[in-house]
Amino acid sequence: MFNSKFNNVLTILLVVAIIGIIILIGYFGFSVYNKYKINADAKNIVDAFEQVSNSQKNEIPRENVVDRGDLGSLDGNSTIYQGGTSSGTTTKYGGYEVYGTISIPKINIQYPILEKPTPQAIKIAVAYLSGVGVNKVGNTVIQGHNYRNGMFFSNLKKLTNGDKIYITDPSGTKITYSVYNVFEASATDSSFYNRDTAGLREITLSTCTDDRKT
Repeated sequence: MFNSKFNNVLTILLVVAIIGIIILIGYFGFSVYNKYKINADAKNIVDAFEQVSNSQKNEIPRENVVDRGDLGSLDGNSTIYQGGTSSGTTTKYGGYEVYGTISIPKINIQYPILEKPTPQAIKIAVAYLSGVGVNKVGNTVIQGHNYRNGMFFSNLKKLTNGDKIYITDPSGTKITYSVYNVFEASATDSSFYNRDTAGLREITLSTCTDDRKT
């Protein structure tokens, strides 16, 4: 009888273990698929947005390299490609207007910049949080999640001074920004959002140190 009960317990434990393994495989499989789908969809939007921009763009490079050591953003203008006027059409992604695109080759990301950082918007891309506006003179804050899986702004910590960030706006203007400062602030500190940029275009890329929160 003891052996029979012991065998029954082992059978139950084995079944539970198998179910657990299946659930884990399903969870990780779904996570990988979801990451691939979001990144693929985002890249398609980026390509479509920049194709329209490139059709308007007059590539007139203007060097504007700065060396900034003060408290700032992941920025400091380097090369500007000045485009033409907007076509008047609006690109949307997930129901949100696309204000521009961001590309950071070092951490292999390309995303549309959506109009506002609602909980749903920053599950599929990054978003405009505050400031003067994409590629305008002054500081613009762009927010993205840190999922610790390489998506969105998970790998901002890998950026160092001099790394390049490319922003394209609806007018066809593509600006290359250079990282000049990486810093950590408290969750309630937004004092660095509004600052004197001395007539330069700057961006602040904002994320958090905890996964899933921004």
